[in-house]
Amino acid sequence: MVELKRNQPLARDAMAYVLAGGRGSRLAELTDRRAKPAVYFGGKTRIIDFALSNALNSGIRRLAVATQYKAHSLIRHLQRGWNFLRPERNESFDILPASQRVSETQWYEGTADAVFQNVDIIEPYGPEYMIILAGDHIYKMDYELMLRQHVDAGADVTIGCLEVPRMEATGFGVMHVDEKDNIIAFVEKPSDPPGIPDRPDYALASMGIYVFKTKFLIEQLRRDAAEPSSSRDFGKDIIPYIVRHGKAVAHRFTKSCVRSSMEREAYWRDVGTVDAYWEANIDLTDVTPELDLYDRDWPIWTYSELKPPAKFVHDDESRRGMAVSSLIAGDCIISGASLRRSLIFTGARISSYSSLEEVVMLPDCVVGRSARLRRCVLDHGVIVPEGLVVGEDIEHDRARFRVTEKGICLITQTMIDRLG
Repeated sequence: MVELKRNQPLARDAMAYVLAGGRGSRLAELTDRRAKPAVYFGGKTRIIDFALSNALNSGIRRLAVATQYKAHSLIRHLQRGWNFLRPERNESFDILPASQRVSETQWYEGTADAVFQNVDIIEPYGPEYMIILAGDHIYKMDYELMLRQHVDAGADVTIGCLEVPRMEATGFGVMHVDEKDNIIAFVEKPSDPPGIPDRPDYALASMGIYVFKTKFLIEQLRRDAAEPSSSRDFGKDIIPYIVRHGKAVAHRFTKSCVRSSMEREAYWRDVGTVDAYWEANIDLTDVTPELDLYDRDWPIWTYSELKPPAKFVHDDESRRGMAVSSLIAGDCIISGASLRRSLIFTGARISSYSSLEEVVMLPDCVVGRSARLRRCVLDHGVIVPEGLVVGEDIEHDRARFRVTEKGICLITQTMIDRLG
């Protein structure tokens, strides 16, 4: 029986705990009504679906999501799309809003506190391992391989890490490691990041993914909660303490990233700015994109609405419904409009004589006749008036909409309403 236990996947004894309370303020108006993990991505999914799908595809059947900031859109999505896990199969799915469980005045004070406040919910499930995940990154990863490294190394904590060019790591928490990837020091946003012994021009940047034995994690959370000066954060408090007093090991993303035959390199994106968000979505229109959403061996689960197919109508020389190098979701009607290198979510209505190039359009948008849109992001439900031109005069755009450093225009319905 002991041998059987050893050979079975560790994911069976693990719980994935997703931290999804972030504001995502750098996404500007895209997070005015929703938390960053709830932001739409890729034509059908939300950002959080990637972390949850990784857990499910890795064999983890106990999932929990901690929410806080403007959580309604996120909670509604989770209830609709992730309610298929069944307790009678030893599966569970818990949505854990900040609900003042510890104190009647205390919301989640930090990432560690967002776990600590729910210890009484975690313990009855009896998971042997906890994997703590950020809910706001785009990537595909087999957590079973990280769990196995954690057990084989006898680590107190194993931290998922990206190998990034050394001087690009200044905005991350960086692991200083020895030749065996044991973490010697954890440095938050260093001006001179330590290199990796086998790749001195690269540094190991934290992905915000942590593996613990559950008992050890709860001990550390209780210890930290009793420390008055703590900010109740994994990166600032829990991890540095374990690095100093225990055994912390780095797990390189390249060892567990999931790639189809179409993906050349390990893919990980933080779509935390409007520019990064636009780029990651538009990149999906490439002939061979860096992220393969069509990989049936590692599907990205989500809430899938029952909608009719996309429809393209009219075939006159100046009025042809067409899309080239674009992703078009269901329930879209392209009526005599021309689209190039664009990503269109569910429910769009795009009228005749309009042209769109490099546009990311969130669900339920309407584009009036003869509009010309280029290099922009349209928020959910935007109604573009007839003849509107965006992307041809950046100064004119800046007076009406939000324009990023790279010239991407973000458009919301409030901005449209101000046009009069």
